[in-house]
Amino acid sequence: MSEPVLFSPLKLRGLTLPNRVVVSPMCQYSAVDGVANDWHLVNAGSRAVGGVGLFIVEASGVEARGRITPGDLGIYNEEQIAPLRRIVNFLHSQGTAAGIQLAHAGRKASCDLPWLGGKQLSLDNGGWQTVAPSAIPFAEGERPPAELSKAELAELVAKFAAAARRALEAGFDVVEIHGAHGYLLSEFLSPLANHRTDEYGGSFENRTRFPLEVTDAVRAAWPADKPLFYRITSSDWAPGGWTADDTVRFAAVLKQHGVDLLDCSSGGTVPYAKIPVGPGYQVQFAERVRKEAGLATGAVGVITEAPQAEAILSEGKADLVLLAREMLREPYWAILAAKQLGAAPRVPPQYLRAL
Repeated sequence: MSEPVLFSPLKLRGLTLPNRVVVSPMCQYSAVDGVANDWHLVNAGSRAVGGVGLFIVEASGVEARGRITPGDLGIYNEEQIAPLRRIVNFLHSQGTAAGIQLAHAGRKASCDLPWLGGKQLSLDNGGWQTVAPSAIPFAEGERPPAELSKAELAELVAKFAAAARRALEAGFDVVEIHGAHGYLLSEFLSPLANHRTDEYGGSFENRTRFPLEVTDAVRAAWPADKPLFYRITSSDWAPGGWTADDTVRFAAVLKQHGVDLLDCSSGGTVPYAKIPVGPGYQVQFAERVRKEAGLATGAVGVITEAPQAEAILSEGKADLVLLAREMLREPYWAILAAKQLGAAPRVPPQYLRAL
């Protein structure tokens, strides 16, 4: 029987992933002042012990006001580097590649922890002034964000680049730019959130300008032998918003700007989107980008079963699969999937007696 594609290596620039099972970046909302702690180490480490090829550390703010909540990780000062390096070192010790998502939450920042309601925090209760392309709140009744000036945009580009340099110092193999889910970069892309009348708003070329400036700055700061991912909202799922056709068009541009893989998610831009959530509902976007833009893709979204993941890859719909909630339910998903598909599971010697 031929080797399952899911457990075949994938080479991206100078990095070879041992398999194509990836843990999607998932906020743990457990940091203090953006600094990783034992929770983050155990969360990442248990999935590495479970045999995944790549673990992507959660959305990490490139500045303090870019965090979704006060509990988000940050990568905006030197104090945050050493705890991240500790996580990277353990991932590497298990043969797992280490990635981190560089993020800015834009108008969706300054929120409480999800298990405390997740609502926007007031300025007198630990909240802060949010920023966005335009002064349009995410949800009715929320405090409007401040519209970013051109000078502030230039500062943010520099902060993304500085974050990439810190990621390099921490030893990461991959950085992913978070351009999805209604956070800052996807706010620029979407006509529903971007009402600017300068060179950063209006046409497709103008709305993609700031995300591309960030991409160029990160690519320049990130070594040429290390891959760069970009996570995108492939569709806003709302009339007048960003579409799958826009994603295919933008993917071709991102490829020219040094992006190696597009992580194809969707939604999050507006609260009234009608999203047809179901098994593999976003795979269609990864497939289109891969075939029409010629860019490697990651498929994400209700991928839970090993045969399902294998079919996505073997049918050429994506180059790797990213699992989120399923990895929270089953940290050893990759080991179980390998056994189910007839591949040799990657198990630490301490656990061999359990096979």
